[in-house]
Amino acid sequence: MRLLYDTSIGFALTGDLIGGDIPAYAILSHTWQEGEVTFADLEDSPHGGRAMAGYQKLYFCAQKAALDGLKYFWVDCCCIDKSNSVALEHAINSTFYYYQNAAKCYVYLSDVSTKEGKEISEDSDCRWQSVFWESRWFTLSWTLQELLASRSADFFSREGEKLGDKNILRQTLHEITGIATLALEGKPLADFSVREPLLWAANRRSTLKEGQIYSLLGIFGIKMTMVHGEGGWNACLRFWDEIFRRIEDYTILLCTKPSDTNNDRQSAVWTY
Repeated sequence: MRLLYDTSIGFALTGDLIGGDIPAYAILSHTWQEGEVTFADLEDSPHGGRAMAGYQKLYFCAQKAALDGLKYFWVDCCCIDKSNSVALEHAINSTFYYYQNAAKCYVYLSDVSTKEGKEISEDSDCRWQSVFWESRWFTLSWTLQELLASRSADFFSREGEKLGDKNILRQTLHEITGIATLALEGKPLADFSVREPLLWAANRRSTLKEGQIYSLLGIFGIKMTMVHGEGGWNACLRFWDEIFRRIEDYTILLCTKPSDTNNDRQSAVWTY
């Protein structure tokens, strides 16, 4: 695991850290956009990426971490060396645990503004709530595990204003995502049926079809080798092979022919 830290001239990456060598750190949850700062941008110089649009998110995370007394922080776009297949596979298999072990998680919603949206009532200052429901962050495969894994998650608007934390917003998060409130409160995911997390993930999407599968690994405590370009179907078959090694209840297969109000969700679990 490599972490970022602020220097007097920009951001730098630590060396590879393992086990007890990993210090307390904060972590960022966000949606990728054009102009993200990459590992290559920062590897050679702390000045790297300064002119890129995504640099602002690094600055935001560093500021929040410092306020929480944390020197180090992790941001997926620039802490993972995607040119190294071994490092990439390790990161994909470990991301859930990176979020789970973080001292703080900051959810940065670039499409939620405290200055936009409809007023809830005449005396309400929560104009952002209407756009919060529509945030792209709730539609992505990878952000599901980030929400579930994080012990402490604070939500922020595009302006960097705090909207609330995972606990305060748990009922709203439940209504938007369908995730059980007990899961949001930290109940072990192993205590839920296999079907439940699959339903939470069903309407979420990833750029790559296999990404929908890879994003589930940490939720189910599974590790898999990454096969570049294998597609969703092959990744799905390997995923179910790992699932069936761990369970004896094959009634999960019944959800291939749903008949209740969750039809769209349940069908989507099997669409790759």
